[in-house]
Amino acid sequence: MKFLYDFFPILLFFIAYKLYDIYVATAVAIASGFLQTGAFWLKHRRFENMHLVTLAILILFGGATLLFRDPLFIKWKPTVVNWLFALVFMGSRYFGEKTLVERMMSHAITVPVPVWIRLNWAWVIFFTSMGLLNLYVAYTFDEETWVNFKLFGLMGLTFVFIFGQAFYLSRYMEPEEENKGES
Repeated sequence: MKFLYDFFPILLFFIAYKLYDIYVATAVAIASGFLQTGAFWLKHRRFENMHLVTLAILILFGGATLLFRDPLFIKWKPTVVNWLFALVFMGSRYFGEKTLVERMMSHAITVPVPVWIRLNWAWVIFFTSMGLLNLYVAYTFDEETWVNFKLFGLMGLTFVFIFGQAFYLSRYMEPEEENKGES
């Protein structure tokens, strides 16, 4: 459910684009980003860093798209977000005792430290590749193809990557020990 909530502005961007154009879609994405961040604050009385960062980038690149009437700015937004996430994952290896992946998932599963490190690097490579792929589609194909790719391609590839990550992790997970002496 959280995954869908996080993609709320992207979905509304897609719908507005199909009904109107890239400029209306950009304005709708900015408004929905504010709505998403505000709704999260009302419910939890705190902000989520990812929402704030993506909202700031959306305001910057979406605002430039609307101000200069140039859709190239909004097309760069997914790349900037993905590359920023790649930098955060990469930096997490060097700041603190755990990688970002381990910090996010170690409460749910236990795997050896080298697995966390490899998985963290996989996320760095994934986010870097997604940014490059977004630019390739933005510069190679028409606007409508890019909008479709932004929703279906990027989200689909993310689902595939998460599924692959789960498969990878399952090889290393240790089964829970049975309680001995209980009947």
